[in-house]
Amino acid sequence: MESKYMATTRGENGGGATSVKFSIKRKHEAMASSPIMEKKIHLTAATTQQVRQTIAPVLLTSKRATIEQHQKSLPVFNCRQRILKELELNDTVLIMSETGSGKTTQIPQFLLHAGYAKNGMIGITQPRRVAAITVARRVAQELAGGIGDTVGYTVRFEDVTSKRTKIRFLTDGVLLRESIKDRLLLKYSAIILDEAHERTVNADLLFGIVKEAQKERRRQKLGSLKVVVTSATMDIDHFGKYFNCRGMYLEGRTYPVRVMHAKEKQEDYVHSVLVTLFHIHRTTPRNHDVLIFLTGQEEIEALAHQIRQLAKVDLAGSTDLRVYTLYAQLSQAKQLECFAPTPANIRKVILATNIAETSITIPGIRCVIDCGFVKEKSFNSADGLDVLKSVRISQAQAWQRTGRAGRDSAGTCYRAYTKEEMESFPEATQPEILRTNPTAMVLQLLALDIDCNNFDFLDAPSEEGLRSAYKSLDALGAIKIGSVSHITPLGRQMVQYPLDPKYSKLLLTASTFGCMEEILSLVSVLSSDHVFISNSDKNEMASLAHAKFQSKHGDHLTLLNVFNAFLKTEKPKVWCHDNYLNLRSLTYARNVRRQLTEISTGMDLALNSSDDIEMLKKCILNGFFENIAVLQRDGFYVTVSGNIRAKIHPSSVLHGKYKPNYIIFTEIVQTEQTFLRQVSEISIEWIKEIVPFVKNIPTR
Repeated sequence: MESKYMATTRGENGGGATSVKFSIKRKHEAMASSPIMEKKIHLTAATTQQVRQTIAPVLLTSKRATIEQHQKSLPVFNCRQRILKELELNDTVLIMSETGSGKTTQIPQFLLHAGYAKNGMIGITQPRRVAAITVARRVAQELAGGIGDTVGYTVRFEDVTSKRTKIRFLTDGVLLRESIKDRLLLKYSAIILDEAHERTVNADLLFGIVKEAQKERRRQKLGSLKVVVTSATMDIDHFGKYFNCRGMYLEGRTYPVRVMHAKEKQEDYVHSVLVTLFHIHRTTPRNHDVLIFLTGQEEIEALAHQIRQLAKVDLAGSTDLRVYTLYAQLSQAKQLECFAPTPANIRKVILATNIAETSITIPGIRCVIDCGFVKEKSFNSADGLDVLKSVRISQAQAWQRTGRAGRDSAGTCYRAYTKEEMESFPEATQPEILRTNPTAMVLQLLALDIDCNNFDFLDAPSEEGLRSAYKSLDALGAIKIGSVSHITPLGRQMVQYPLDPKYSKLLLTASTFGCMEEILSLVSVLSSDHVFISNSDKNEMASLAHAKFQSKHGDHLTLLNVFNAFLKTEKPKVWCHDNYLNLRSLTYARNVRRQLTEISTGMDLALNSSDDIEMLKKCILNGFFENIAVLQRDGFYVTVSGNIRAKIHPSSVLHGKYKPNYIIFTEIVQTEQTFLRQVSEISIEWIKEIVPFVKNIPTR
């Protein structure tokens, strides 16, 4: 391993990096133990109660003192008065702070103690639900209260708050949906927009919405709305010009991190990651936990399985590695498992997507392995389609990932790419609003009676992209395009679902096709991902198990067969294991279905059901009419939108078999080739009947 890596050391507080030669030496912890003599004592119930009453206050006082000591040790603590003074003088404050400064947990408490929660809540947005939940729990603990009392959180499909809640952590998507009903955000006296550098679409929309809410509240004399924008790496000048305010910089409290680049370009980064992990396992103490960054669920689950198998082989059946996974599709309970402490002499290994890059601190992480890639959707306005592909991370992301190794103590970051490769990475991550499909964003703004042409964007999406979005929404029946475009009643219903407008359209029209129950299930399982597990060791057995669910009509009916069978089984864990199916994905889909059913019931939609496969596929076509592809003589398919040439994905039940003349697909995936995922056969007559406005269908 020594020959494969070169190291640089990143000093405390983001110090400069210096290239050095080094040799990894095996470290041994000094194990010291002191004998403890135990004496058996027999206590009566009364004595036990007396002891508890005596000890409890001491334990609480000790715990309180420890928390206060931790708070005072954070760099942000010394800046408390300065932050409050700036906020007193200005409605908006920008705070750029390095990792570990304590900004996410402490600033909400500063505002609470300063009285900002007297006339409304203090809201703190996070890009991801796992960050909102874990940070809320930490702040509740520091304030010596239960979660849902003074401190609560709200994420999609879960609200843990009460009338007593003063500090509320929530995802930016949740706050955006709230703004549809309350443009002025009157329930909040202060809003902290955290992790602004991530520049999600929802965050970018919130920048404009809170800015407008501030202006309107001042005009109507409704009480000021204080806004704090925080980040580790934001472009302070760009944000300062947009909000017309000054920025503050706070030093962080990060420990030194040794950065090790691959000496040579790695052709297979997954293999490189695997080899690096077991090198770490052989050469570092067991309390050095490892965080591995990968691109997505399928890659994570496959590598997790491989690590578990190799660990058992190396250690004759027992293992001192405990492997956890962390990605968006995991249930909340599974996401939170990786934060729990592990037993002594057991190394925790966490395989995560970029969900673990910011905000959350996983205790014990001393080593980070960075694959250097991230899976992103990019939108091509010319063809109106999203393409999912793995791309290189930015340099800012690389340093964010590196910082995860220096939160608790000095650590090491292993990069599966060379220093020269990193220099070719983009400096900063492109804002999501500039590279993704703006259709859902346009619909949300129109639900707020805001025309995109008049919205104050921090970075506006392209005019071509907006035109494409308006065209798609018009075809879906969500808006009416005119001199002034406006949202339709159907469009206002579509916004009630936290889904892509295509999925919302499916749900709102399913009752008319008589298949609401089926579409609820299908949309739920499509909202999850990677239901099927492909086990390289038992590939033939997995294929046989999956074959019993396959439908000759395509993947959508196959997924529906799997999900329906899952809902009926009494022992889901055993059933999924025997059928090589992903229990986590199916459990997530079941939870989504429950929530979507509640929303549908609230809109008085008929929950009907049908065995008519033709009507079901017509309903799918009604929402996914932009995702039609036509078979060509050379065996490729050409999409109606954009004339993209692609093949059916190898995971499809239609791959390598009979090729239908016309298909509908869920998404395009781009690797070495371009593939259509989750496809089903349709008829040209259905296109003319259900979506007659679809023109320019490629000839065969």
